[in-house]
Formats: sequence, C-alpha cells, structure tokens
Amino acid sequence: MKTTLIVNAKIVNEGKVTEGDLLIKGERIEKIGNVQQLTEQHTVIDAKGSYLLPGAIDDQVHFREPGLTHKANIFTESRAAVAGGVTTYMEMPNTSPPTFTQSLLEDKYKIAAHASLANYSFYIGASNENIEEVLKTDLTKVCGLKIFMGSSTGNLLVDNPKTLETFFSKFQGLIATHCEDEQSIRRNTEAARQKFGEDVPVSYHPIIRDEEVCYLSSSMAVELAKKFGTHLHVLHISTAKELSLFDNSIPLEKKKITAEACIHHLWFNDSDYVTKGSLIKWNPAVKSASDQQAILQAVLNNTIDVIATDHAPHLLEEKQNPYFKAPSGGPLVQHSVVAMLEMVKQGKITIEKVVEKMSHHVATLYRMQERGFIREGYFADLVLVNPNENWQVEKKNILAKCGWSPFEGQTFSHKVTHTFVSGYLAYANGMLQNEQMGQRLKFSRA
Repeated sequence: MKTTLIVNAKIVNEGKVTEGDLLIKGERIEKIGNVQQLTEQHTVIDAKGSYLLPGAIDDQVHFREPGLTHKANIFTESRAAVAGGVTTYMEMPNTSPPTFTQSLLEDKYKIAAHASLANYSFYIGASNENIEEVLKTDLTKVCGLKIFMGSSTGNLLVDNPKTLETFFSKFQGLIATHCEDEQSIRRNTEAARQKFGEDVPVSYHPIIRDEEVCYLSSSMAVELAKKFGTHLHVLHISTAKELSLFDNSIPLEKKKITAEACIHHLWFNDSDYVTKGSLIKWNPAVKSASDQQAILQAVLNNTIDVIATDHAPHLLEEKQNPYFKAPSGGPLVQHSVVAMLEMVKQGKITIEKVVEKMSHHVATLYRMQERGFIREGYFADLVLVNPNENWQVEKKNILAKCGWSPFEGQTFSHKVTHTFVSGYLAYANGMLQNEQMGQRLKFSRA
C-alpha cells in the first residue's frame, strides 16, 4: 500500500492552524502530528512554508456532459477542479438530455467513473412530470434534488405551486434551489426592451434580475420548506435582502434551511460590468457593492453556510454575443480556492473560515462519509498551497475546456502545488496524473 509523508506543513483544520506532519496510507489519512521513523518505503514531501488544507468541495458545478460537450465535459472540468484544489464536486442536471430519470442519472455516474479525476456526485433534476422518478433516488448515493424555481430552459423550470408543494412535501433528501421569479424577469425584460430595444447593455442585467426577482422566489422556497420540514439549500445568494430568510443562531448540524454564496458574488460587483461585460453575466446577477459586502458578512457570521462556484462554462464566442444572446455562466472551479485565499491576504476573511465554508461545512451539510476534514481515518482529500508564489491567470494555464476565465489578467499570491484525491497524488507542480479516478460520494442519511 502506497504511503506518502507530508512534513512541516501548516495544517488548517477545524478552526486552527498547526504545524506538523501527515501520513497518507492508501486512500486514507493514517496519522497527523509528529510522524517519524517510518519503516516502510514512502514518498516524502517537505511542505515547509505551505498550507495543508482539506480539499475544497464544490456543491454546484455544471460540467455539461452529456450533450453539451463542445463547452465542457467531466474529464476536462474535473482536471481544472483538481488543479485548483477542488477534490470533490456535485454536478447539476441541466445537461442534454436533462437528468430527470434514474437511468440518466446512472449514465452520468458511469461516465464519471472512467473520466473524473475528482470525487463526484450528481443531482437528479425536477421537472413538472417526474416526481415518481425523483422518489426512487437512493439518498445514500445521490447528493440531492435540484429544482430550478427561476428562468431556465425547456422542462427544467418548475414554478407551478402545486408541483413545488409535491416535491417539498414528499422528497426526503436535500433540495437545492435556483431561486428567481420568472414572471418578474419577464416583466423587467419587457421594460428593458421598451427602453433599449434589442441593444440592452449587460450592465442592465442586475436591473432585469433585481433583488425582488430573487427574494420573491427564495422566500417562497423557504416558506415551503418551513411548511413541510424540508431540508432546503438555497444556491447562489446574490442580494442583501434575501439574508433575512436565514438563521445563524442554529448549529449547521441542526439547520433545515441553508444557503450558499458563490465566488463571483463575493469577488465582483456591478461596477465590473464596465470592464468584464458578459464575462460576468450570471444568473442570479452580480449586483451592487452593498449586496457584495452583505454576502461576505453573512459568510463570516454563518448566515450563509458554504461557498461554491456555480462553474458553468460557455464558449467565448457565445459570451461575446449581444446581451439577449449571451448565455449566463462562466468557468470558476480552477480559481475558487486561490480567489478566496487572495481575500484572506486582503484581510476580508481568515483562512480557517475559508476552509470551514469550502470543505467542513459542505461535508457536514450534505452528510458526506469521511470527507471534508483532516482527520485520521478520513479519506486523504488534501491540498498543499504555497502562500508566497505570485502567478497570473492566462489562457495558457486555463484548464477548463472553454479556454477563458473572468479572472484572466488577475495575479494571485497563493498557488496550489499538490492535490491528493482519495490518497492519490492527482496534481503536483503543474502536472496532472490520470492513472486513478476519483470516487463516487457516499452519504450518511437515514
């Protein structure tokens, strides 16, 4: 059984930073502390000056497979994730065809078993007609149910109150929601067209998808969850107003209603549309600086529970279209960890809090088995980060298949040097290794 000894690391785990060693044996963390006098042959990595973090767990990505693989696929995007220190992801059902059946869900798991360098799970999607398929879901092997309660394509939009009540009352697992009110979006879009015709500036995006669009939908989701005792997880909070819907006085282990913040809502605000244009067009929209600051504060005070990316790549030529034809979404999974560590350097958040929101809390919220923490006996999903190695995001070092990033030109002060996925050294000093794939996640749920 292969062993790797990491020595002299600054281990960031469960609210503390301690210097020490860590021994990986096979897939697991064998020992943490002062590890000496090993008798078996092993690899030694001297991590002096570097941080050792639990691998980030991204609970919201779109890897586009099957059906949209001209934009991305599980192989390419999982490699980008691992290079960025994300060892585990949960992927969304808006592929082609959408993941509405158990058979289609298992097809994605089969692809990932042969193609995903990172650990993985996939959401089953809600439609207006598939409640029977959804209720067949094995909650110990599937992360949750995704409901688009806002603008989406085809049958992915579920906004009928009776249909929503059925899902919220009958599904016993975690329901993750995209919350934007479709009628309000249509009304605001028509007003924008009356003002600008078809030449609506992208800076108008947060006006079309304003705080009321978000609040109307997210408050409905919270009301339904309270009514039926549902475990609701509201994705990508983008407004200060929505924060009143969530409670930070309850320990995460006991929360039934939780929330997520995304990297783009923490990093960008509406002043950035001038330089970034449609590259930062997301749904929900990047909004005001005051919303941005409120979201960060909610992360710090545990009103928001986790940080993710909503990694959703499109081709650059698609993003360069006029407003109505430019799709929403962008690639972020390779740069999420270093972006948050840059915010640590800026004094906006601590490294302990970053680890809590990107690893510990995600594992706890989803009840993952033996991941998300640096603990003896847990899977060795680990990341080494050099905090003193400046580098710039350029097309030549972007691994997402779409080949661009909203962070292009950004210099980061932290660099991921090594990533272990279930004990396997999948990434080291710029080189990816593909001999061993990631694992399907398991969940401890009654």
